[in-house]
Amino acid sequence: MGTSRQGRPSSPEPSSVRLPGPWTHRSVSANGIRIHVAEYGSGPLVVLLHGFPEFWYSWRHQIVALGDAGYRVVAPDLRGYGDTDKTPRGYDLWTLAGDCAGLVRALGESRAHLVGHDWGAAIAWTVASLHPRLVASLTGLGAPHPIAMRDALVTDPIGQGRASRYMAGFQVPRRPERSLRADGGARVERIMRAWAGQEWSGTGDFSHVTAHNRRAMLISTVAHCSLEYYRWAMRSQLRADGRRFARAMSEPTPVPVLQVHGADDPCVLDTTMRTCEKWTAGEFTHHTLPATGHFPHQERPTHTTTLIAAHLAARSY
Repeated sequence: MGTSRQGRPSSPEPSSVRLPGPWTHRSVSANGIRIHVAEYGSGPLVVLLHGFPEFWYSWRHQIVALGDAGYRVVAPDLRGYGDTDKTPRGYDLWTLAGDCAGLVRALGESRAHLVGHDWGAAIAWTVASLHPRLVASLTGLGAPHPIAMRDALVTDPIGQGRASRYMAGFQVPRRPERSLRADGGARVERIMRAWAGQEWSGTGDFSHVTAHNRRAMLISTVAHCSLEYYRWAMRSQLRADGRRFARAMSEPTPVPVLQVHGADDPCVLDTTMRTCEKWTAGEFTHHTLPATGHFPHQERPTHTTTLIAAHLAARSY
């Protein structure tokens, strides 16, 4: 990581997230920014959207498995993460959905299967609602339709409200950023351990990926950018742009939807996830995986990938 002239550890280079593997790394210009992607395979396009506090590498299992199954798999770093541009603004779901829609077009495709986890799932839901012609299918893990989450916070304050209370701590300025960067990103590991199922959190795979996630959080401004997602989500509820967003998302999406959720997810309740059916006008399938936390694609990679692959195969384009 190196040392600055003042003797403090310097931030890792953004390119440090370009970890080796069978995939290819490149940058794609879309929606006015430069997006880093890892790409593998050929065939119908599948875009994998990561969540917090991670980067593209959280999809390492699915990239290879889906690529070998006959898909062109692209896993981007979201705006503000990894080796993607870190802009001073643009962390609202309007813009983030535009990033994803622009990426699909920039890759030369007219449609894509979207698979998202956590914030990536919220983005995928938004793309499916605002740009449905671009979306062949939607798979969401660890996060519901944005309006379903908003409603659950109001109607279930003891359940979903308590599960989401960590977001309130992200609203204060500067302190959360410092906490994410302190001690080499140690809080990233604590967050993931608290959110993961017990079986995975004791494995070498967990230690492996959290070491990479800690380092990625230390890249300059990533901690701030990643928290801006949460700040927009809460503050927009009191602003006109939040009301406009809710109206734009109010119509059920016609896109076929698969949800894969961990029964032990402490961040999003299974009851909240199941309410997403009313936001779909087409097919809706929900799977709850036992003894699984917030990261089903990493905790149960084979099972989760099998469910995703079956969902994609039934909806080829």
